[in-house]
Amino acid sequence: MRTGRAQTAIMEPAKTGQKETIQPDNGMDDQLCPGGGRHAAGEDPAKREQILEGARRAFMNQGFDAASMNDITREAGVSKGTLYVYFENKEDLFKALIIQGKTRVVQTAKHALNDHDDVEESLFDFGVTLTTSMTAEETIRSMRMVIGVIDRMPHLAERFFSEAPENGYTVLKAYLDRQVPAGTLDIDNTEMAARQFIEMAQAGLFKHRLFGGMCSAPPREQIEGTVTAAVRVFMAAYGPKKTA
Repeated sequence: MRTGRAQTAIMEPAKTGQKETIQPDNGMDDQLCPGGGRHAAGEDPAKREQILEGARRAFMNQGFDAASMNDITREAGVSKGTLYVYFENKEDLFKALIIQGKTRVVQTAKHALNDHDDVEESLFDFGVTLTTSMTAEETIRSMRMVIGVIDRMPHLAERFFSEAPENGYTVLKAYLDRQVPAGTLDIDNTEMAARQFIEMAQAGLFKHRLFGGMCSAPPREQIEGTVTAAVRVFMAAYGPKKTA
């Protein structure tokens, strides 16, 4: 089996005594459009990405609650006025980072599934890619931040764990749905099968990482061994039935 490609998803001590005052700013972006004009306020993708990267560093270094909008402006290298042109508040920034991280992981997982004609190789590559992403340091810290605010910001957790527009389960289910009519798999409930495979591919790894039982990301050899076993069990249950 071929090994997978992995990509991950999103602390300096907290500052105190800083006022959240908005500095005067005309809100115009400095970057030029391809045609030579300037981007309208809040529409420069490079500036937006610059702000998101600054927010990512601030949240990772200090956590969601401790990081202030002042911290984010310093990390991003923009004025407070420019920051508020693009994002309303910290929650808005964190939501954007969640969507960005999920999109990157999903796209990588899709490629892993579609790179092979062989089902077992596709499942192996997908499992290694997704498990590596889910147990990476930034992903684990992001999930812990979401869990930490879930009681007072339940919509944040809903966004993080939702299936919209896509996540690992929906991507794998769509792949299984294509394989069943092709005769390469024999599955009655592809949604359940997708969840079963992902749980097996992360068995003993993801939850241990999330809740502190494993202090660092598991080595690639351990991930590959876990996913190999998951593929073996999955194919034993859902592989094409042999006729007499």
